[in-house]
Amino acid sequence: MRQVLPGSAFPLGVTVDGKGTNFALFSDNATGVTLCLFDRYGQTELERIPLHECTNGVWHGYLPGVGRGQVYGWRVSGPWDPEAGHRFNHNKLLLDPYARMLVGDLVWDDALYGYTITGGADADLTMDERDSAPFLPKARVVAGMPYASTAHPRVSWAKTVIYEGHVRGLTMRHPLIADSIRGTFTALGQPEFIDHLLRLGVTALELLPVHAFAQDRHLVDRGLSNYWGYNTLSFFAPEPRYLGEDGLDAIGEAVDRLHQAGIELILDVVYNHTCEGNHLGPTLSFRGIDNASYYRLLPGAPRYYDDMTGCGNAVNTDHPRVLQMVMDSLRMWASVYGIDGFRFDLATTLGRRPTGFDPGHAFFNAILQDPTLGGLKLIAEPWDVGPGGYQLGAFPPGFSEWNGDYRDKVREFWCGSEGLLPSFATRFAASQDIFSEGRRRPWSSVNFITAHDGFTLHDLVTYNDKHNEANGEDNRDGHDDNKSWNCGAEGETEDEGIRSLRRRQKRNLIATLFLSQGVPMLLAGDERSNSQGGNNNAYCQDNEIGWVDWSDDDSELLDFVARLAELRKKHSSLSRPEFLTGVRNEMGQPDVAWFSNGGERMSEEDWNNPHSKCITVRLAPVLPEEPSLLVMLNASHVDVDFVAPPVQSGGWEAILATGDDLEGARIGSGDTFMLPARTLLVWEWRA
Repeated sequence: MRQVLPGSAFPLGVTVDGKGTNFALFSDNATGVTLCLFDRYGQTELERIPLHECTNGVWHGYLPGVGRGQVYGWRVSGPWDPEAGHRFNHNKLLLDPYARMLVGDLVWDDALYGYTITGGADADLTMDERDSAPFLPKARVVAGMPYASTAHPRVSWAKTVIYEGHVRGLTMRHPLIADSIRGTFTALGQPEFIDHLLRLGVTALELLPVHAFAQDRHLVDRGLSNYWGYNTLSFFAPEPRYLGEDGLDAIGEAVDRLHQAGIELILDVVYNHTCEGNHLGPTLSFRGIDNASYYRLLPGAPRYYDDMTGCGNAVNTDHPRVLQMVMDSLRMWASVYGIDGFRFDLATTLGRRPTGFDPGHAFFNAILQDPTLGGLKLIAEPWDVGPGGYQLGAFPPGFSEWNGDYRDKVREFWCGSEGLLPSFATRFAASQDIFSEGRRRPWSSVNFITAHDGFTLHDLVTYNDKHNEANGEDNRDGHDDNKSWNCGAEGETEDEGIRSLRRRQKRNLIATLFLSQGVPMLLAGDERSNSQGGNNNAYCQDNEIGWVDWSDDDSELLDFVARLAELRKKHSSLSRPEFLTGVRNEMGQPDVAWFSNGGERMSEEDWNNPHSKCITVRLAPVLPEEPSLLVMLNASHVDVDFVAPPVQSGGWEAILATGDDLEGARIGSGDTFMLPARTLLVWEWRA
């Protein structure tokens, strides 16, 4: 008979010491916990070991002789009482919430559900007695050694340029990367990929979810797959498909190579919900371990979930043990794999109390005070689908936020919408009206024109409407209000006039992004005019629709983006550490000044003119050796005369333009320059 020692309730998960392994699982409402050991392939259950020690809600035991490589799972006993919020079912094998590596795939079968699937109003109330082990991935014991050896680059927020992409999508079509490693972490560490990031001035690669996730049953049934990965199965284990032949080492090696190039790695993390869905979902882990602790249940009706995410359930970060799990996960990714920051999906849910969103929630406080996490880059997606879910600007100092209003206003401005000058200028200047409280900085605003969710940049100027037929939902999914403009024809066209306008519009949008105060985030492939064929919700397209197309090389746009990155790097006035105020600096110049196209300071009448679509902004240098910049923007459909604002001496030279044959021009104080329709022009002061 196997010897089982009491072990320790801390830390949670598995701990290997060379002589044996400690197992610890939190379940406050369980009446019994059984550890199940499997063969190395996870196919045959070899032994069931009841744990008799329970300390402060943690069931624990130490197994001498068990070490790295052991495959295991849990079975948890307790009340089957869905109407009281308890869904314990000892017939179901459960994945350890702290699993560090998975063995096997999730194979959809009705046995994965805790209840007997019969349909009807009481469908989830009858306990199912089938064993789910043959269909569930298991956990493999791994050591907690660091896989990344380099230090964090610690790029300042003011110098940060983010590039958002997908582990598979970034390299599956890359012609210079070997087929055998495409779509894996190993590919992200290849010089061919890193050199591309450096050319664009990228300082941080932000990856869509890399936590192990489930392939949704409804997608599998339709021959599709969960591509994006916003359906977490394990918060500690990486998605197996992304590892390749090198296993967990591949993550550390990729991180080390990125760090050596001065590039940080930010992970998009989904702690707001899990893949177990609503009350009719499967029992894979948390639901069967302690449903009432891990999830937010509907007050007064705990059979159901208080779904603030739109994904069927919401993780209960109010519970200290659940919060501990999230913190342990974040610390592991930062300390073991060298991750430099996190973007929190649907972050509003993470800060909810029963009374609503609370920026003083323990979730935020725990992260900000943590010596490992507090100094990393922390980014919130500031919304969810619950009441009062849109919380842009409401997150605590120390968190930056995806600025969805920046995206909308910039898109609308270049579409030629009226009455936008005040809001556009405010977004261009880092949205001080949203982020100034709490002495926050301009980099609190993560600016973006496009992201994984929505049109690509090319599609934004090519389609008025979404074209998501490939998703199999009759084009009902995805946003209908895209604030896009196809420039005169829906889809691709041979009309050179329309194609030329689209090229200029792409440059207008991306130039605005890099010239704005705040942190620019570029969607992977936008610099190459990557298209998804009008699909604005490619969440289930793990194929050429969702992957970046490296063969269609828009070299002109690529060069243009590289020039913008260099301009931003050269001119600190484009990434100031303080919000623009208009107050004069040490050189006697206001840090920012806004002018009408007539060359005069913007008056209240100018700001409130709903028909005006033109503006000039002058940015004073931060350092004496840097020149001032002048940016002229004409979003109207006609050519407009711009008058150069007054300067004490010298003049202006055009250094970057979104239109043709404009660069190199020179003007002096009071000179008139005709700016073509829908064009942006950057001038640099010359003595």
